[in-house]
Amino acid sequence: MRFVLASQSPARLAVLRSAGLDPSVVVSGVDEDAVAAALIDPAPAELVVALAQAKAEAVVGAIASEHTDAVIVGCDSMLSIGGEMVGKPGTAEVARRRWQAMAGKSGELLTGHAVVRVEGGEVTKEASGTEVTKVHFGTPSADELEAYLASGEPLAVAGGFTLDGLGGWFVEGIEGDPSSVIGISLPLTRQLLADVGVSVADLWQPPTS
Repeated sequence: MRFVLASQSPARLAVLRSAGLDPSVVVSGVDEDAVAAALIDPAPAELVVALAQAKAEAVVGAIASEHTDAVIVGCDSMLSIGGEMVGKPGTAEVARRRWQAMAGKSGELLTGHAVVRVEGGEVTKEASGTEVTKVHFGTPSADELEAYLASGEPLAVAGGFTLDGLGGWFVEGIEGDPSSVIGISLPLTRQLLADVGVSVADLWQPPTS
């Protein structure tokens, strides 16, 4: 059985590798804006799960001929803060405004997860869920914020921050699962794998010497 990560996120890949897996990475190429636009007034959890499902399901066709026995995992993260759901800033200007608004405050990082089981080249089971983790932000100085923006790191990550990179200097605490803040919840993924009949222990790779 092949474990396939439907994401180009190096952070998600690193979490899975450190937890004993050796995923194949297949980028979905899903138009996230189009998926979101097709939903009618979605709840935050509904939005991130729909995006995760779209990513996982888009990869099925790409891997079915090569990996007829596989499990595909898709994820999507967004930050809920001040009554707004925000994703990747994209530009330094947007990231600056977001940090100025969230400094010294708290938000909820929602990560939607979708697991698709492929057997004999066909989808046989699917499971999905959302992990919510509360994040308490510090207040970077003006110089620190500009240096962080100049690094480029916050531009391409949900909410404009990371826990496992430079952004970790400005996160004062979390309530919940730290792996979910990085991009993929190990406990939730284990549960969803079980829901489609897969034990995570069967996916662990032997340690290399």
